[in-house]
Amino acid sequence: MSQTAVEGAPSLPVTASKKLSFSNRYLPPLFITTILVVGHFAYGILESYERTALAIVAALVAELVLGRIFFGKWLNLASAYISGISVGILIRSPAFWPYALCSVISIMSKYVLRVKGRHLWNPSNFGICVLLFLAPETVAALTIQWGNFIWPLLVIWILGSVIIWRAKRIHISVTYVLSFLAFAFLRSWITGDPWRSEVSPITGPMYQLFVFFMITDPKTTVKSIKWQCIVVFLVAFVEMLLRLNHVVYAPLYALFLVGPTAMLIEIWLESRHKIA
Repeated sequence: MSQTAVEGAPSLPVTASKKLSFSNRYLPPLFITTILVVGHFAYGILESYERTALAIVAALVAELVLGRIFFGKWLNLASAYISGISVGILIRSPAFWPYALCSVISIMSKYVLRVKGRHLWNPSNFGICVLLFLAPETVAALTIQWGNFIWPLLVIWILGSVIIWRAKRIHISVTYVLSFLAFAFLRSWITGDPWRSEVSPITGPMYQLFVFFMITDPKTTVKSIKWQCIVVFLVAFVEMLLRLNHVVYAPLYALFLVGPTAMLIEIWLESRHKIA
């Protein structure tokens, strides 16, 4: 599998970056920046430029400091940039401190919450969920949609599909999207709500980040292609259950619960296999 700058991908030392092509490492950061630019200028998805910049800088500084402490090297900052800009896009708060704190928590999770050398949570998913749990009166998550214009959505999905296809992880995104749509129609049948209202969340910028970066994170997904698809199907299923119970930010919470559980099961099975 080609190395890409997906959010939780290894932050290789700068000296090793020459071995990786520009397109492999820097296309994902360029793509997520495109989401930010298109989303903000078309629909105003950012709380402010200053808060987003703070989130990015905090993530970069945390990666530099922790990389130096844990590995004694200056690490490549592509994945930290993705974490920071994801926080800057997805967090909504009138205060500045949640942006910095969320980015720092996100980056720290990669170094601290590890089992047998593998970290369990997608960094920004972990940081955002922690802030939503601990400071719900101050912090919210982005819920803006792309509106009724199809072109921004098509551009983002085409670019995102090309990038994750190059990373050989498009099966994860496709499985999730198909599962989400199937469960959306099921929710519509159960609740009697119009199916369009159940499908519409996936057209928002939050879901673009979720589909192309969070659930495809190579460092926090199981190794088998078959089980990668099963896990994201379960993420969509848990999300449906949370939505039926009127839980806000259901996709973020679903990944927070299902992703690490799958990772721990895989680590446990691998350990048993080695012992046997």
